[in-house]
Amino acid sequence: MNGLFLLRADLSSKVIKPRAPLEITIDFSAEAPLVFDVNACITINDAEGNALPGCHYLSAGGWDVSWLPQGIYRLQATALASCLPNGRYTANIVLFHHDNGTAFHSEITALPFEVKKSLTTEASVRFSWNLQSRQNTPPIETLSWKRGGGDWFSKHFDHEVRTAASYLLKNSPLLKGKILNAGCGDGTTDFGMALRLKPEEMVGIDPFRGYERLPEILKQSGFPITRLPENLRFLPASVNEIPFPDDYFDVVMSWGLVEHIVGGYLQSLKEMRRVLKPDGLLLICPGLFYSDIGNHLSEFRFAREEPWVHLKRSREWLREKILSSQPDYIDRCGDNASPEQYWQWFTELNPITVPEFEKQLRELDFEPWRVILRTHDHVEYTPELQKYSFVDLLAGELYVSAYNRKKV
Repeated sequence: MNGLFLLRADLSSKVIKPRAPLEITIDFSAEAPLVFDVNACITINDAEGNALPGCHYLSAGGWDVSWLPQGIYRLQATALASCLPNGRYTANIVLFHHDNGTAFHSEITALPFEVKKSLTTEASVRFSWNLQSRQNTPPIETLSWKRGGGDWFSKHFDHEVRTAASYLLKNSPLLKGKILNAGCGDGTTDFGMALRLKPEEMVGIDPFRGYERLPEILKQSGFPITRLPENLRFLPASVNEIPFPDDYFDVVMSWGLVEHIVGGYLQSLKEMRRVLKPDGLLLICPGLFYSDIGNHLSEFRFAREEPWVHLKRSREWLREKILSSQPDYIDRCGDNASPEQYWQWFTELNPITVPEFEKQLRELDFEPWRVILRTHDHVEYTPELQKYSFVDLLAGELYVSAYNRKKV
């Protein structure tokens, strides 16, 4: 549906003179409860109707508007008048957003204006943008994407959902089917996928029931919707025993889970394969133990200050350091673990490496489709690190999407 409607667009002045800015004001409404991936574009034509070089996007001006709640908004675009030679022009304005994988555009609005007494002979337009809410609409500054990448809700509702859908799964049509998130944690990502992608069914499983905190997380985050959508449900189940029949899901996701499965993760991969349809998609992001961040102790200052500390120091030293330190809780949302829990989680980590993990996936008939490997800038090889390979230490993060090519 077209959830954005242009209410009004005008220029502060239709005759632009030296030292006066070119200012465009756009009032619009978001009619749906949530409107995703909002953007705006301005193109400028000369008197002959020729488009000047460049399309000027809100997103290019530093505004990544992941979503807007229902309400009224004002968008302002400002450029220096000296960016255009003397003459008559038309500014063409369009708003657009995405819904269920489809881009919807508002009707183009044309605003004529004239530039006088300019000393410029070549056009060089660059707009600065500002977006504000109006008429009892929640302030822009309170929305998760505006709070920044360090915000827990933003990282999972905005960044993780968009990364999974577009960057890792390339907006596959399979995302409209049945999706499983194995190890869903507090359920924020599942909530975002259910609302943004509108799959037939979105299921999150986690034996620790962290998803029971989701309503409170939504409330604390100031999110305008707190009820779960009808296509979303959660179950207190283990990935080693997924309570669904064979070939049930179109997509199975596992984000930062398999490194935490006590006793190894091979059974979990087999279960994901079992419940995933033939030619369905697996998205999996395992933590790499030999990475600088593979110890999962980044909330402790000593781990941030000494790269690869978990490979350099003895287990006894690490245990004492963890139990005698207080974590900074830089990546939490109302669930602050104790140092004792951190020590337990560290000792349970599976030592995953990229070559071995690839081998296991291929042996289970997973065919790689899109693979992303983020590496560290460099490794300072101290004597304690000499026994480790270049690849294992440099490999920071692994993201794999793969087709399930199991035989029917």
